[in-house]
Amino acid sequence: METYTEGRTAGSSSDGTEDSDFSADLEHTEASESARRRSSTRLTRASLRLSQSSQDLKQGADRDETPPRTPTGNAPSSESDIEVSSPGNDLDERLAKELSLKEAAAHDLSHRPKRRRFHESYNFNMKCPTPGCNSLGHLTGRHERHFSISGCPLYHNLSADECKGKASTRDKQAEERTLSHRQDENRHSTRNQAPTDRQLRYKEKVTELRRKRNSTLNKEQKEKHMDHRQSHGASREPLLENITSDYDLELFRKAQARASDDLEKLRLAGQVSEGSNMIKTIVFGRYELDTWYHSPYPEEYARLGRLYMCEFCLKYMKSQTILRRHMAKCVWKHPPGDEIYRKGNISVFEVDGKKNKIYCQNLCLLAKLFLDHKTLYYDVEPFLFYVMTEADNTGCHLVGYFSKEKNSFLNYNVSCILTMPQYMRQGYGKMLIDFSYLLSKVEEKVGSPERPLSDLGLISYRSYWKEVLLRYLNNFQGKEISIKEISQETAVNPVDIVSTLQSLQMLKYWKGKHLVLKRQDLIDDWKAKETKRGNSKTIDPTALKWTPPKGT
Repeated sequence: METYTEGRTAGSSSDGTEDSDFSADLEHTEASESARRRSSTRLTRASLRLSQSSQDLKQGADRDETPPRTPTGNAPSSESDIEVSSPGNDLDERLAKELSLKEAAAHDLSHRPKRRRFHESYNFNMKCPTPGCNSLGHLTGRHERHFSISGCPLYHNLSADECKGKASTRDKQAEERTLSHRQDENRHSTRNQAPTDRQLRYKEKVTELRRKRNSTLNKEQKEKHMDHRQSHGASREPLLENITSDYDLELFRKAQARASDDLEKLRLAGQVSEGSNMIKTIVFGRYELDTWYHSPYPEEYARLGRLYMCEFCLKYMKSQTILRRHMAKCVWKHPPGDEIYRKGNISVFEVDGKKNKIYCQNLCLLAKLFLDHKTLYYDVEPFLFYVMTEADNTGCHLVGYFSKEKNSFLNYNVSCILTMPQYMRQGYGKMLIDFSYLLSKVEEKVGSPERPLSDLGLISYRSYWKEVLLRYLNNFQGKEISIKEISQETAVNPVDIVSTLQSLQMLKYWKGKHLVLKRQDLIDDWKAKETKRGNSKTIDPTALKWTPPKGT
């Protein structure tokens, strides 16, 4: 019993509890002391009791019920484990010396290795690919570090402090907007869609801000933009100041920050890899395209980062050499299937997913690189693919496509639609949409795209529905307009027609009836744009040679 008490005193702090932090640091010191003690004289049981009685007077009520431990943290096995150098006062001196050593070690911990704690989601072996960037800051102003171009302040010609300032400004604007919406929500109802005074004032303010912008850059601004491009090339974003109005530029910056924040959340959730199995570029014909999203290509191809594709049969390869050998013997010059439309150099091929399964699967893999919501890959047999091409002396080059269910219960005329990036903003997207509605007219059905639509898809469809309605109203000579008649003539779903009329503020509720207003200002704007654009990118219904498939 006495032996245990003495052992606890030697390996405990002044308050009677175990000092585990110091025990590991003093292992070397205690080992040398233990060796010295083994060579000294052992105390008799009587002298040990004597020293214990004096020690009990010192500690008194501070004694606890916990089991005693040695300086290394282990309980002694027998009384022979406790050895001291000399009886009486020598024991007290030795104990005081050991306590002083512990106090000195508590104040001097420079010999101990420092513990470094990093954010659990950060891998500090990664670096931002922008030249000269130290990976500090984030475009959103909400993160301390970044590892991609989308979140790099330097790439966007900003500093980390500027990003934080813009983030606080956006937060204040969001709070003000939420407060104003709460004030206005009681004024709105399904039958009262008139804008409020605040909304009208905001619209006038935006119109004034956009009117103030400079239409052209002056000589100094052009030189500044050219110097920036020559100095940094593609490693930095081009200068955007003075290109558009400050209001539109701020909208663009907000969209950039929001997209970067969404990518950061996906990365922290593990849904976006840091480039290990992500195809970043594809070589497609004479183009090298940067990808937008992840596509489930086989791992041995995805980890390469760059794929080489045959633009006719869509076979994917690992190197330029393999592609060159493939092109020397590939006999394909256009998609498989039947050519159902041709006008000028534009053709559309109908490809059956059941008859040409490999080609359709490769087409879906390719489309997934540029579509976020696309899930179709293996199950291509229930679908028909309508592939639009542009022909030259080398073959029919892929422009875009849309897929369609052979038997759609909800009469969807489009399941997935894509325009290749090198052909975007040239009118081909609207041609594909127009062609899908042309097929619905031949089938004598009313069609609508499958939901949910991607962001770019929704913009394209909104623009198309707007043009269809304005063209119909421009040619309409009667007094009463029926939504059902518009739907039957244009093959557009009535729900899409109503939503488009509401967005154009052409649908009003008056005296218990819904009225369609013929806004001549919108029609005149559409006619001016139509005259300026011409008819080069339009679908000619007479060029369609197609019979609806039966029993598929």
